[in-house]
Amino acid sequence: MFDREKFKELTLYICWRAGGSFPKLGAQRLGATKLNKILWYSDVLSYSELGKPVTDAVYVKRQFGPVPKEIMPIRKELEAEGALVSRQEDFFGKQQTQFFALRKPKLVRFTADEISLIDSIIEWVCDEHSAASISATSHDRIWDAAEIGEELPLFTIFASQAGEVTEDDMAWATDLAEREGLGGAN
Repeated sequence: MFDREKFKELTLYICWRAGGSFPKLGAQRLGATKLNKILWYSDVLSYSELGKPVTDAVYVKRQFGPVPKEIMPIRKELEAEGALVSRQEDFFGKQQTQFFALRKPKLVRFTADEISLIDSIIEWVCDEHSAASISATSHDRIWDAAEIGEELPLFTIFASQAGEVTEDDMAWATDLAEREGLGGAN
């Protein structure tokens, strides 16, 4: 079940760690595209590696990859509460939404494993990707199969990780099918 308060604190935590906080205003590593991808990978990789998502948010297909369905209302709530501020800035000739946390996030709902995973995702997305490259990375088989606006369930991570079927895989499957009486060459 979607944990709205935890999602809010996760959003604020990402902005605190990767964006900026007053009075520390510096180079921005985080725009809206990267925020959305960090949220996506936090939930989907937690689901895959830890057995449950961080927030259980619903994600939908958008032009630049998976986006949390509730991100805009959550951002507005955080801004109305005085916890977050955003602004539009020119960033290499394009408009970037920049985020500044006005308070520290409350992390009592997070496990140490979740925070460790989230921190590694923040570093990976912010230090190794541009907004364009992380969008391209999130455009996997599942994203390709969905329509714009369609929900992308977290369990689809397993289908997107499927590899190519090798001759060894085929031999194993054929052998198993024969042993189980499910087919074979007759």
